[in-house]
Amino acid sequence: MERYQTLLYYCYSPIVNAEDFAADHLKFCKSLGLVGRIIVADEGLNGTVSGTPEACKAYMEAIHVDERFAKTEFKIDEVDEPSFVKMHCRYKSEIVHSGLRDPQMIDPNRQTGKHLEPAEFLAMKDRDDVVILDVRSDYEHSLGRFKNAVTLDIENFRDFPAKINELAKFKDKKILTYCTGGIKCEKASALLLHEGFSDVYQLHGGIIKYGKEAGGEDFDGKCYVFDNRLAVDVNTVNPVVVSTCYNCGKTTDKMINCANPECNEHFTQCDECGTATDGCCSTTCQEHPRKRIYDGTGYYVKVPQPVNVKKVALL
Repeated sequence: MERYQTLLYYCYSPIVNAEDFAADHLKFCKSLGLVGRIIVADEGLNGTVSGTPEACKAYMEAIHVDERFAKTEFKIDEVDEPSFVKMHCRYKSEIVHSGLRDPQMIDPNRQTGKHLEPAEFLAMKDRDDVVILDVRSDYEHSLGRFKNAVTLDIENFRDFPAKINELAKFKDKKILTYCTGGIKCEKASALLLHEGFSDVYQLHGGIIKYGKEAGGEDFDGKCYVFDNRLAVDVNTVNPVVVSTCYNCGKTTDKMINCANPECNEHFTQCDECGTATDGCCSTTCQEHPRKRIYDGTGYYVKVPQPVNVKKVALL
């Protein structure tokens, strides 16, 4: 069986005419036979792409030869099949939407937390003067998180700035931020510094790199990823399952999207409930006329919406 690779990466580096760059970059990715999702903004790149090892190697070389992105770090996973179905490369205002009226106030190129390599993070995380802060969304940390981490009730990263006041009690501590691949921590740590937190760190390369280099020690559960795998194993040292089925409460680490496209909720669901509910989070969604066919994965390719039906973002 042919093996494939999935690349996770980001780079904060100014791009002139970023909208044109996005269109050209899409053509380039398609020419290599890659599939994936890339966000291009004036501030840089944020992407996950998947393809053959040869295509991925050519892509990484092309990124590194561009002086704007020469320092880009790629997290590489070996996969049995491509992690996406299509290739998307879109221009947006930010590569990680902060929800701030003036995003430039937290430019990671000017100020960000001190980067900790996985081994440094592991050595430091259990100290009494340290607080581990998860800056991801609630559906992500409900699936997996570091032991004793502070988690926030946020649906998207743009909700993070509104939670700063809740963190004020930790201003005398060393704050160790973490996220999936490191990109959200760049802005989260910058905002914490802007708001008067003096000792802020971030896990370089995020959970994914920590799993590869530190064995994922003390990361409980699985890590949510933004491709058709939905969740990946991280901890090979002391793994446990911390998530439960949304419907019955049984322990499970399977993350899905609701089969009703107008709900599309991210939630954990055991296989038994998945079969019983057709992959839906509720009876209402199960009875919805546009309910998608549940194939046991809980991953759905985006399909065209009927006329006069509100569009929703699908995985």
